[in-house]
Amino acid sequence: MSQLKTISHIDGVGVPSTPGKFKPDKVPPFFHRLRWFHVSISRLTLWSSFFVAFIVVYYLFSSPSPYSPSSSRRSLGVSYGGKDWERHVTRSTRRHSSKSGGGGLTVLVTGAAGFVGTHVSIALKRRGDGVLGLDNFNDYYDPSLKRDRQKLLERSGIFVVEGDINNAELLSKLFEVVAFTHVMHLAAQAGVRYAMQNPSSYVHSNIAGFVNLLEVWKLANPQPAIVWASSSSVYGLNSKVPFSERDRTDQPASLYAATKKAGEEIAHTYNHIYGLSITGLRFFTVYGPWGRPDMAYFSFSKNILKRKQITIFEAPNHGTVARDFTYIDDILKGCLAALDTAKKSTGSGGKKRGNAQLRVFNLGNTSPVPVTQLVRILEKLLKVKAKTKVLPLPRNGDVKFTHANISLAYRELGYKPTTDLETGLKKFVRWYLNYYQNSKKSSW
Repeated sequence: MSQLKTISHIDGVGVPSTPGKFKPDKVPPFFHRLRWFHVSISRLTLWSSFFVAFIVVYYLFSSPSPYSPSSSRRSLGVSYGGKDWERHVTRSTRRHSSKSGGGGLTVLVTGAAGFVGTHVSIALKRRGDGVLGLDNFNDYYDPSLKRDRQKLLERSGIFVVEGDINNAELLSKLFEVVAFTHVMHLAAQAGVRYAMQNPSSYVHSNIAGFVNLLEVWKLANPQPAIVWASSSSVYGLNSKVPFSERDRTDQPASLYAATKKAGEEIAHTYNHIYGLSITGLRFFTVYGPWGRPDMAYFSFSKNILKRKQITIFEAPNHGTVARDFTYIDDILKGCLAALDTAKKSTGSGGKKRGNAQLRVFNLGNTSPVPVTQLVRILEKLLKVKAKTKVLPLPRNGDVKFTHANISLAYRELGYKPTTDLETGLKKFVRWYLNYYQNSKKSSW
């Protein structure tokens, strides 16, 4: 840029500021070239000094990236790798035949200490499959709940590696130790509203993390078949109901939805180029025992019991806000069916050998329920009248309704939800009261 300015200055020498007769410069051209050279050298020296100073300061005072392999390894408390660590990993992934017909898969479950991850991991282990968990135990919500889920997993014989999906060194090490046949990728930054507070966390986990995993998986030999959690949020502002996999998904209403939609496009790319078998599952408002505290049914229960006011949103013109609430056991059946029907990837060592399977399914309940009805059911089960405040639905990413068309999942996976909202909430409330009240735990 400085060179362009200098050239402009030279071009203007001897030219009057207003039109008129040209006045030749009396200074010999040699001195002009000498002056231009001197100014250029001075400016180059100045900018070079600034650049060198910046580099020196950066390397002296900056700390390593929290997601670099070395720092990720330190964050585990102990180094991963070694005989003891590998013994835990291999023991956890050992398969056992069972009467239920399982025992044929070796599965890495990311986000294993999360809500869905815990249920899927335990179900796989119980039917005889080899299972290894991976979770970073972040503090998006109460980490103690995740640690208690980890205890459940450990009692079922499942080892959970503490690490980040952006740590390529760790992921590569896991695939060196175990030849995983499948991956259930559930690790993600969840939540629609939180994206307005911490948008970078969604890009880091849902996009960069997913790409990092795919980069490791494409090089694995053999490549695993992948099932991963997309979201019903990808339907965004779509007004056609019920939502079908064939409907448009190019109008996301939140950053969370946009990152999940980006994940679906990225999955298509890696399937096309590298032959990875990939199945995406669009979950519809999952609820149940060991659920997420940031979800409405969970926070409503907490505040109703504490006699605190809860906020219910309504659509424009006093319209109804409704969700296709889907009980965890029904979602679990869909996840297992997706794993069982996933075909093998066709690549090897980063090279595609043939066309690979690429699927997307809705997993919902097909019965949207108004949020006001959710509150009435909770009042009945908790035996406490809720203190409510009704406000207009804010423009923070929430949509008015969700409604799943599950005909494709029924046809391809045999998916058929059987749990109505009141039945599912009754099981959740029983767990909630036992977990928080009887055990005197804080509901955060």
